[in-house]
Amino acid sequence: MEFKLIIKKINDTLSPEEESIFDTWYNESASNRKYFEQVQNNFETTIEDVDLDAAWNVINKKITPQRNKKPYYKYAIAASIALLLGTGIFYFSKPKAEIIQVAEKPQEIAPGGNRGILTLSNGKQIVLSDISAKDTIAKEGEKEEVTIKVSANGVITYIINPNANASKENSNAFNTLSTPTGGQYNIVLADGTKVYLNAVSSIKYPTQFNGDQRIVELDGEAYFEVAKNKNKPFIVKSGEQDIEVLGTHFNVHAYDNESVVKTTLLEGSVVVTYKNQKAILKPGQQSNVSEKNARIAIRDVDTEATIAWKNGRFKFDNADLKTVMRQLERWYGVKAEYRGDVSDVRFNGGTFMNKNLSEVLKVLELSNIKFKVEGKTIIVYP
Repeated sequence: MEFKLIIKKINDTLSPEEESIFDTWYNESASNRKYFEQVQNNFETTIEDVDLDAAWNVINKKITPQRNKKPYYKYAIAASIALLLGTGIFYFSKPKAEIIQVAEKPQEIAPGGNRGILTLSNGKQIVLSDISAKDTIAKEGEKEEVTIKVSANGVITYIINPNANASKENSNAFNTLSTPTGGQYNIVLADGTKVYLNAVSSIKYPTQFNGDQRIVELDGEAYFEVAKNKNKPFIVKSGEQDIEVLGTHFNVHAYDNESVVKTTLLEGSVVVTYKNQKAILKPGQQSNVSEKNARIAIRDVDTEATIAWKNGRFKFDNADLKTVMRQLERWYGVKAEYRGDVSDVRFNGGTFMNKNLSEVLKVLELSNIKFKVEGKTIIVYP
């Protein structure tokens, strides 16, 4: 963990990708959490722009030879001195001008974008927003059989070296692509299958498909365009549900905070298995499975509304209020708070996902509901 990320966390200036990295480090151990609390107690101001390395170089000449050698210690001292110097300069140079109170303009909450984190088989994490287009991100395999690249339009692609022999030794090398709040990312797997990953989701997959099946694991939501291969079924695992296909297009909605796992088929056919139940979907159908229901429920749906997120749109087909608000929470990084009875509110229609939150809420208010934004909280009331 870079010390600067800890300082940015204290100042609430982490990007969504950095927030994910920080959360992983913070939850890793009690000692990490204790260290963060110690730093937080000592730095309660904005020091994001302070050059910590330069500050340390200045004071390093005067420090005693018995100084602490832990890497974060030098930054802590440097940051403290830089902070004191900054405060002193402000105190002596502050002009005696009349203070004019200016009404604070509510801060706009911007939409999400193309953001993700790639975790390689060796555990290394790559923040994809930091990668330039057409860069080779990494190579996988003992003999570097697989090259991972980012295309000009921001899509991860796995390319197998045509001269490499398919080896069972690499069958257990897995990568994971995850998206933070307000992030989406697209990927082309080693077999040519395209996956569109929605916000707050992750997919774990082998770097190449060497066995008799192509198996991936999904948490959250993704749209699949599976490359055809009748000799090697493609299987998506989400909790206790398995989806088996040979080559088709479908959407899987499997968030932990949603009570129902939904699989929607657009073309071809898929077999959905849940516990001891099995069902075959036709295009335009959606399967629903949940802990409350013993069987797989199938219904006809508006497939355009189901995959609207992939096309940069919110589209609601008689959607209930809390379902809509959970989408906004994942895309804008906010939390919804409900006041009063709003249980009967339903939404139809939609808008574009590249709009600021305030613009989206104005559209939703056409359904006789009201919103008030306080910081990162949306207060909903009748």
